[in-house]
Amino acid sequence: MTTRSSAIESYWMPFTANRDFKERPRIIVSAEGHYYHTEDGRKIYDAFSGLWTSGLGHCHPRIVKAVQQQVATLDYALGFQAGSDKVFELAEKVVSMAPEGFSKVFFTNSGSESADTSLKMALGYHRARGEGHRTRLIGREKGYHGVNFGGMSVGGMTPNRKAFGASLLPCVDHLQHTWNPQHNAFSRGQPEWGVHLADDLERLAALHDGGNIAAVIVEPVAGSAGILPPPVGYLERLREICDKYGILLIFDEVITAFGRIGDSFAAQRFGVVPDIINMAKGLTNGVIPMGAVMVRDEIYQAFMQGPKQAIELFHGYTYSGHPVAAAAGIAALDTYIEEDTFAQARALEKHFETELHSLADHPLVTDIRNFGLMGGIDLISRPDAVGARGLEVHKRCFWDEDIMVRNGGDLLQFSPFLNSKPEDITMTFAKVRRVLDGID
Repeated sequence: MTTRSSAIESYWMPFTANRDFKERPRIIVSAEGHYYHTEDGRKIYDAFSGLWTSGLGHCHPRIVKAVQQQVATLDYALGFQAGSDKVFELAEKVVSMAPEGFSKVFFTNSGSESADTSLKMALGYHRARGEGHRTRLIGREKGYHGVNFGGMSVGGMTPNRKAFGASLLPCVDHLQHTWNPQHNAFSRGQPEWGVHLADDLERLAALHDGGNIAAVIVEPVAGSAGILPPPVGYLERLREICDKYGILLIFDEVITAFGRIGDSFAAQRFGVVPDIINMAKGLTNGVIPMGAVMVRDEIYQAFMQGPKQAIELFHGYTYSGHPVAAAAGIAALDTYIEEDTFAQARALEKHFETELHSLADHPLVTDIRNFGLMGGIDLISRPDAVGARGLEVHKRCFWDEDIMVRNGGDLLQFSPFLNSKPEDITMTFAKVRRVLDGID
């Protein structure tokens, strides 16, 4: 059955060129494994595994069964002053996969909510310790921390800031980003150049007084900005400077957590332990919306003061720890472990890198970057229509090659399933090359 035109017109789509889309809608009606099925009966290979979300594949039987059983048993339980059994079980499983020193998890419903939650926790932590003057938050240029006002404020995505800049949070500053094509174009993994850029935090500490800074938030590998891996030694240097000034370091691992770069968390892959870790996406394999914030023990304990009957943190959401989402999370985390998914992802990295960089010789390509199973390809923009070429590639891949490729303007992004087959990765980039060969 074809979706009614009135239904298509009724939906204001997120992060989408709505007028362009509605001229020829790309509508998905089902999914299984690594494929989508469209309403016109075609099978589309998903080269972005959802939206960085579905590393185990779509409609994984174990997760589907867990959700079905949970919604028939307990559909919702209030999360204030009570809680479902499943959310406590999920919290324990998340902690068991965490770096040493993390033993508390706070649940949200998205990466955007996780970002804002972590910022509030950082400010509250310093206040609880008698350092309420630490109000300055430091993000990074090209950083993406969701679309709530806190996340946009510390984020460094130009379109978001341009649209809503007049109402962003005060007391926010930004580190320089690490992308410099003159020095690290076509980097494979972590670029060798750029560790000195972490010292920009020293500049901001001198400008604002490091004793006034509450937290620094960064993506270990910047995702939406175009897959920007940290230069060798960069995260380690940030950790050193934060320790020097008593600043909390927040890793936004909404994308990188749960196998995307071959480990439970980027903190483990890079060997750099932050104070707070944000997560979402892979937490439930994208099946049910859910996010979380995990904190080091001393942060949690700083809040546990005052009368025992008093609420320690005035923050939360109606759907924090939703039992159906928690059931999906338990099933997803159990599957990661039992199927050894993170090791599978790690084993695919070199093949993915080779196939991604096979497009480096194409005349429309200006840069390629990768880390783990994250890859980005920059295309030359058309002088009179920035973003049009990337969108055309997305649409031609869908209609002509039966693959789903994400574009952000003239940036192509790739996020293979963690359990991909090497031949599917090879197929993906062969099809992308055919599309690039066919456009001007």
